[in-house]
Amino acid sequence: MERRQAQRGLTLIELIVAFTIMSLLTALAVPLARYRVRQEKEKELRFVLREMRTAIDKYKDACDQGMIEQKLGTECYPETLEQLVEGVTIANDATGRTVRFLRRLPRDPFTNSNEWGMRSTADDPQSMGWGGQNVFDVYTKTLERAADGTPYSEW
Repeated sequence: MERRQAQRGLTLIELIVAFTIMSLLTALAVPLARYRVRQEKEKELRFVLREMRTAIDKYKDACDQGMIEQKLGTECYPETLEQLVEGVTIANDATGRTVRFLRRLPRDPFTNSNEWGMRSTADDPQSMGWGGQNVFDVYTKTLERAADGTPYSEW
């Protein structure tokens, strides 16, 4: 039999080695991709929590300065998160103008919903229940934990 000099293609061993290398690279890339996705969610969660807490603080400052009416029992904090989006009327303004503190309720990157856990000034700082008097703080409702072991709900 004559050997063909111009024969092209891969031998079985070359295919097995190439497949093994590709499998190994894929196995290394998947955990890295998952880590990057989680890192992006954590970054987004930090940003969203800061945005909502800043809006709550601005509401409190406006109320303390007398720009908006203080409702009894709220200690100058909003009654709901929706109040930050819908806005409140400016005190002593004949035109009835309103001031808004958030454009919209942000989406929780971990639960993919607009539902947030809330704490009032009367609640325990570690509590997962809301007393309903006012909105002093917000947290995510996910039960997942960060890489350091702290629950995201404590951020």
